[in-house]
Amino acid sequence: MLENLNIEEILFLDIETVPLAPEYGELTEKWKELWEHKMQYHITNGEPAEDLYDRAGIYAEFGKIICISAGYVTQKKGEPFFRVKSFYDDDEKKLIKNFFNAWKKFAQAGKRRLCAHNGQEFDFPYIARRALVNSVPLPKILDIAGAKPWEIKEQLIDTLQLWKFGDYKHYTSLSLLCELFNIPTPKDDIDGSQVAKIYWEENDIDRIIRYCEKDTLAVANLLLKYKGDKIIPFENLVSV
Repeated sequence: MLENLNIEEILFLDIETVPLAPEYGELTEKWKELWEHKMQYHITNGEPAEDLYDRAGIYAEFGKIICISAGYVTQKKGEPFFRVKSFYDDDEKKLIKNFFNAWKKFAQAGKRRLCAHNGQEFDFPYIARRALVNSVPLPKILDIAGAKPWEIKEQLIDTLQLWKFGDYKHYTSLSLLCELFNIPTPKDDIDGSQVAKIYWEENDIDRIIRYCEKDTLAVANLLLKYKGDKIIPFENLVSV
């Protein structure tokens, strides 16, 4: 299947998310109650739910998207390049609308598939859920509520699912697979757990964008490795 996959038909993406509020104490009493209920099965040592609030960004009910990077593989004189565009804004509704508008243009240009690492369980549903929260109409490719996995696999590609080979218990991080396949990763990457602090405390969105864009290239390179194709060096990453 992979050998017949046209890499130039795919738009690779990665999202960065943060908690809706910078600190637990800024939540209303109702939202604190809801968070405590959400965390009731995650508390292992009797710690208060407040101590787990740094996880809020991974839940679409308690977090928001601050950056979506989308890129694609192209050829120039026989050399592969990766062109990436990032969508970012403190106004999440504006960010999502801008990304959806760009997706229409990408689709018209022949990019008819989306690919992300763990996209099936995180990126794709997170974008769709936050779009609904913000009253933004979903594009057809993400309007998949209730769809069966085999109904969407042609349009939504997940490099994690490809690696699982049907093993539903197995999770492997993007960084681990990059190391396994000898895919170079930048040494200046921030850790995903630092994104909320960098956003809320340091207000350094540019640093987050660079991190997101490099992860998007890593996803593309991982799929290229699966296919047995030449990977794209970081110096061939072009931000537009």
